[in-house]
Amino acid sequence: MIITTGNDIEGGKVVQYLGVVRSIVVRATSIGAGFIGGLKALGGGNIDEFTRICEQARQDAFNRMVQHAQEIGADAIIGMRYDATEFSDTITEVLAYGTAVKLTNRES
Repeated sequence: MIITTGNDIEGGKVVQYLGVVRSIVVRATSIGAGFIGGLKALGGGNIDEFTRICEQARQDAFNRMVQHAQEIGADAIIGMRYDATEFSDTITEVLAYGTAVKLTNRES
């Protein structure tokens, strides 16, 4: 499946808009990662424990969005975006969304 942040597909033409597809993942930091990350935060810089948690949440949201698009018969997702909201110091929501579309090849 083609997924792009743009609104066009190189070599293809959008022939039908199927609607918005989305996925929400809510992640909580484990006690261990939160403790280690909190200690590292005192020194500043990148905190690998939190980076891994955020990357996993984004990947899970992305995969679920793609699954949603496949379930409705999409060929591609255009205008794909992420959004995130912090509920507390340890809980974050990640939203992945875009527009599911059907394509036809320009060569056809």
